[in-house]
Amino acid sequence: MTKNNNFGAGSLSRRAALTIAASAAALIAFAAPAPSFAEDKSIKVGIMSGEDEDVWRVVTSEAAKKGLKIETITFNDYTQPNEALERGEIDANAFQHQPYLDNQIKQHGYHIVRVGYTGVWPIGLYSKKHKSIAELPAGAVIGVPNDPSNEGRALRVLQNEGLIKLKDGTGILATIVDVSDNPKNIEIRELDAGIVGRSIDDLDAGVVNTDWALKSGLSPQERIAQEPIADNPYRNFIAVKEENKNADWVKTLVSSYQNETVKAEFDKVYKGTGLSAY
Repeated sequence: MTKNNNFGAGSLSRRAALTIAASAAALIAFAAPAPSFAEDKSIKVGIMSGEDEDVWRVVTSEAAKKGLKIETITFNDYTQPNEALERGEIDANAFQHQPYLDNQIKQHGYHIVRVGYTGVWPIGLYSKKHKSIAELPAGAVIGVPNDPSNEGRALRVLQNEGLIKLKDGTGILATIVDVSDNPKNIEIRELDAGIVGRSIDDLDAGVVNTDWALKSGLSPQERIAQEPIADNPYRNFIAVKEENKNADWVKTLVSSYQNETVKAEFDKVYKGTGLSAY
């Protein structure tokens, strides 16, 4: 009897110990914080080389605090980041505005969507030979970017200043064939977006994207006209593949850009030529 009683007590003791251990494990599991959705997540983001690299160093630092590791991949050509994103070589990019993306989708069938605004760089008309629109002579040679969205944007700057008139109903993808009136017989020279600013010495004036104006050494004092900022459709943004638009890491990426720390660096880098757009 004593032997049997000892056996029963031992079994009960072991069962109690197992029960306590299991309960403790459950409590530990319940109390342990859930891992961050971005934990150990690494992504590649395509950006344009130059000043934006300084901004994205701060974005990368902000993202790291939230468990998201960003590797920036730099490009020198506007046509490359969307192709790389579509092929899955990068996870996101940040360099373009909606009219440009719309045209790229129309041409290539990309499955890319906007997920968060970054900044806007008002495009301007620059000249080293003339100090105002009124000084532009008849037959002046004016350079404009030759990619579809930026050419239409540049032509609208010229139209706003009364230098040309575009056909009624012309959309944002206007080209020089859409010019219906040219009272000064201006020669509009289509050039690569990165070349217009660098060719300014050979032109009477050129419509130059702000980032390229900085790269070309053009100053705000040489800007004789600028597009309106209000209701500007050319705000740049972060873009991802459509299948990822609701992913947690995308939300972390956007919030890592849209904050006061990054805005301070943005303002420092672009010195007022670019404006935060969120």
